[in-house]
Amino acid sequence: MSESLINLTQSLPNLTPREIVEQLDRYIIGQEGAKRACAIALRNRRRRQMVTGELKDEILPKNILMVGATGVGKTEIARRLAKLSHSPFMKVEASKFTEVGYVGRDVESMIRDLVEISVNMVKEEQAAMVRHKAAEAAIEKVLDLLHPPLRPAANLTDEEREAQEERHARTREKYRKDLEEGKLDERKVEMDVTESSMPSISFFGAGGMEEMGFQIKDMLSPMFGGGKTRRKHIPVPEALERLRVEEEQKLIDMDQVVETALERVENNGIIFLDEIDKIAGSGRQAGGPDVSRGGVQRDLLPIIEGCTVSTKHGMIRTDHILFIAAGAFHVAKPSDLLPELQGRLPIKVDLDMLTEEDFYRILLEPQNSLIKQNKALMETEEIDLELTDGAVRAIARIAFHENETTDNIGARRLHAVMERVMEDLFFDSPEMEKQSVTIDEDYVVDHAGKGADDHDLKNQIL
Repeated sequence: MSESLINLTQSLPNLTPREIVEQLDRYIIGQEGAKRACAIALRNRRRRQMVTGELKDEILPKNILMVGATGVGKTEIARRLAKLSHSPFMKVEASKFTEVGYVGRDVESMIRDLVEISVNMVKEEQAAMVRHKAAEAAIEKVLDLLHPPLRPAANLTDEEREAQEERHARTREKYRKDLEEGKLDERKVEMDVTESSMPSISFFGAGGMEEMGFQIKDMLSPMFGGGKTRRKHIPVPEALERLRVEEEQKLIDMDQVVETALERVENNGIIFLDEIDKIAGSGRQAGGPDVSRGGVQRDLLPIIEGCTVSTKHGMIRTDHILFIAAGAFHVAKPSDLLPELQGRLPIKVDLDMLTEEDFYRILLEPQNSLIKQNKALMETEEIDLELTDGAVRAIARIAFHENETTDNIGARRLHAVMERVMEDLFFDSPEMEKQSVTIDEDYVVDHAGKGADDHDLKNQIL
């Protein structure tokens, strides 16, 4: 197996679809159909990496179209899938793109952004591998600044030179010990600091303008003093950090980083294309700007099907990037998309509406549940927060009722209800003594229930 294949297969987890679903279950409640489709897509990526011969390039990803109301877990499923697979991941909104030829962002910009994300991911991985070595080199450089290297005089005898070197070594080791123990944190050293006064430059326009922006920035950098250094006295901890970063950059092989990053984008990249329903249909909708939604769909066709995109780091083939499109489709329907675009999103998954029981489980079961988050926040104020089962069910009931009587925003409604429940505690806890606080059903109804009762009246007021 080649080194390239080993690198790609090691970056993908060796999980079965069932195990992938179990991992997603730790963060997302329900939506089994969407989880299964994503798990199969992720496993097929690993299977493809193991295929040899010409057939490997012919195996294309089965792109997914998620249909479901806001707040039911579409984005979270895609985000967790990318995190689980250690893949470069990019979330974009289809409604933010404009047709080529109009002022704005063209669809190819999402590929360029994905490449930048991948480069940063690989660079951070490489930095982590050399961080210990870079830290040791930084310490040696700081010691050189605190106690410069010895330059013995030419007229010294061998015994005098050895004695001088021994004294210098003892002094250096004393500085090293003090540095490790933090005794030199208040001390300053003089070193060359690189400064840049290059202003921020942004370009918008048709395809390729972002690349032109990078090139112009590189050309203008010397004119604005980019890369100039000057002597400056800075604290020892800051000097250590600056020197560590510099040493990391020296040890990182950027050519290898870019090569690996481009390979990951082409084979493991995931793009989550949200609000795809906003570009469905034809014609203009009253009340909002619309720069040829059909044109944006046509621009998306070659990207999703597979084409070559020019980026700052090189050419990228999009054939094997996994595209997960999603939309609520309240007004438009999936059939309103161009037939060619529908064909490039062959796996259609309908996400279920969340029930009151789902809300109850969302509050308790995920590893990052709202209740666990709020308990952790209160612990920072030495408050031991507990919610009774009745309180949790009351929060779920109120959130579900508000979604039914007003706009349905899915699980995001839990944030609004939970904030009303916690508002007094968030405000008063810094002045409270260390204690345990228990929130029961009556407390939830008193603090959050009144909002649900007022909604029907608000809908009647002009």
